[in-house]
Amino acid sequence: MIYWLSHTLGRIVGCICFRHRTLHRERLPESGGALIVSNHASYLDPPMVSISFRKPLYCLARKSLFKGFMGWFLPRIKVMPVDRGKGDLASLKRILALLQAGNRVLIFPEGTRSRDGAMRRAEAGIGFIIDKCKVPVIPVRIFGAYECFPRKAKFPRLGPITVVAGEPVDFSSIPPELTGRARHQACADKAMEALAAIRLDG
Repeated sequence: MIYWLSHTLGRIVGCICFRHRTLHRERLPESGGALIVSNHASYLDPPMVSISFRKPLYCLARKSLFKGFMGWFLPRIKVMPVDRGKGDLASLKRILALLQAGNRVLIFPEGTRSRDGAMRRAEAGIGFIIDKCKVPVIPVRIFGAYECFPRKAKFPRLGPITVVAGEPVDFSSIPPELTGRARHQACADKAMEALAAIRLDG
């Protein structure tokens, strides 16, 4: 109930304040496991992607946010804690379990918000999830969120935000003999290439 109330409120705010729209919505899976990868430049990114889906989408947030009221609220809207300061094997296993159980999970290959809105290199840890998940990896690029709420801003400002879904990422070009961290980085880099190829008018 709390998730759906938050989702409905998010859609209302998204439409009124940010003229939120989703392009190629038909590419967003509403059933079955899928890993959703997105660029990350604003606090607005997770809710703007979430409201593009009609069914629940799991997201990640840094562990330090789970305090007081937020520690009670965030898990109820499908947000999971992750420790960004070190390898969080428990979180990785939880993500893989959710995907294998047929859920959609949103991750940001860059790991943290961009300081200037430009996309950064992906982290190898995200590539580990991509390599092990065995579900479709769907790139989703967000346009306008940085302009509305950049990293250093204290409050968001009104403006258009568009979420554009891409085709599932094809990882077949990664050599099978590539293993370990090198393979994980190649998977993460491939996801970022797919994100960079998405255009607002395409």
